[in-house]
Amino acid sequence: MTARKKMFGELMGRLTKVAMSEPEQNAVVLAELKLLRERAPQLTGVLVASSDGLLVAHDLPTHLEPTAMAAMAAAQLSLSHRLATTAHGGGFHEVVVRGTAGYVVIYAAGWTSLTVLAGPEVNVGRLHLESRPVARAVAEHLAAMANDSGKHRTTNTDRKERI
Repeated sequence: MTARKKMFGELMGRLTKVAMSEPEQNAVVLAELKLLRERAPQLTGVLVASSDGLLVAHDLPTHLEPTAMAAMAAAQLSLSHRLATTAHGGGFHEVVVRGTAGYVVIYAAGWTSLTVLAGPEVNVGRLHLESRPVARAVAEHLAAMANDSGKHRTTNTDRKERI
């Protein structure tokens, strides 16, 4: 085998796709998403992503890649937050994107976002009525989880003080 073929083989080995499993979903958040889909049957999918694009939970159709949608939702959240802050000096709550085949609505939910996908026939007022409380519930649940995990952590300094 020539050096060139060997180098080409090593390069191709690095470029080969490796199957990765989807991250484990937050069960409580997933339950909220499923309830939202039951209450609003016009929804075609929902997901929660962190502000840095990490997937928290989703209930999406199989043709959509959840991690890619989470990354795009985080990018839209960041851009919308910046736009709202620059234009009005206030915070961001939601953004509605209306396309030819339906809606994508992103709601701020604490350090995460709730992304809701709906068909073109959806009543947007009803969509907001059902989705806004879910965004608040998700934010509260994840904040409580973060607080609980912070309480259970101990540092070396904490351990020394107890001894």
